[in-house]
Amino acid sequence: MPTIYVSDPVHDDVLADLATDGVVHLGYGANAVDYADVCESVDAVLLRAEEFPRGKIEASPRLRIIARHGVGTDNVDLDAAREHGVWVTITPGGNARAVAEHVFALILALARKVPEASNRTRSGVWGERKDGLTGVELNGRALGLLGLGSIGRRVAGIGRAFGMDVLVSDPAVDAESAEALGCRLVGLEELISSSDVVSLHAPLLPSTRHIIGSAQFDEMRPGALLINTSRGGLVDEAALVAALRSGRLGGAGLDVLEAESDNMRDPVSCNRFPIDEFDNLLVTPHVAGQTDEALAEVGGAAVACVRSALAGGIPDNAVVTPPRAAA
Repeated sequence: MPTIYVSDPVHDDVLADLATDGVVHLGYGANAVDYADVCESVDAVLLRAEEFPRGKIEASPRLRIIARHGVGTDNVDLDAAREHGVWVTITPGGNARAVAEHVFALILALARKVPEASNRTRSGVWGERKDGLTGVELNGRALGLLGLGSIGRRVAGIGRAFGMDVLVSDPAVDAESAEALGCRLVGLEELISSSDVVSLHAPLLPSTRHIIGSAQFDEMRPGALLINTSRGGLVDEAALVAALRSGRLGGAGLDVLEAESDNMRDPVSCNRFPIDEFDNLLVTPHVAGQTDEALAEVGGAAVACVRSALAGGIPDNAVVTPPRAAA
């Protein structure tokens, strides 16, 4: 039977499904297995957040597929996978609805000052002190989307339902396609300067690293909100902190950071990114796509890729195709 390694927590139904296909080793939990201890026998990897560099691939002579539980591949050495004839697949769209809903959870929490209001009530204060808790409505505001992929499209639809004007900047989208979705295609500079809420939905590439930095924060509307549920490296976090401290930025909702730590109260992490300093900063631990429904759908798609590759077929949504399969 094939050996399958699962790097991070997945839906219980997904694990039960995989167990019918082979021997499953988990890289998490009470009985976690270090990949180095099983690499020589692993045929397939179902990968979430764990880094998968060249060294792991080269140490895995039987490895046929790395099936990403998600869409990002920045944690996989794609060149090494290609050189060693290993499939790399992604599962696009499966968590788009979950992420889009999380985007608006962050937007609404910031716009209506939900954390501050809740914390004030928890402290024992009720209606006699409502100063500083006046929020803003989304209706009539401009929502700027950097990227109009499967998630961006769902965010656009929710934004329109709130009565927002939706602006889009995406080099892969033309004006006609944007208009068909009820959006207006603009350049990045106009998106930044004309939006009340800027939400990021772009991949992390050399060309997009720190695409939101000091210059962009300076051009944002006073009181604008920044939402990032995509990749932490899209935002220059030092510039973000400066924009929050200056008061120009109305708030930020982040589900991703450049350096995500298991202990965000570690002095190094806190000095780098002072989470506790701002009431108008919300940080969630990369859980935008983590709903029961999304985990089942994405995990199921990844399992289908694993099965296809192990059976000698061509799995869906491959970003690396082994030369022998492409021939």
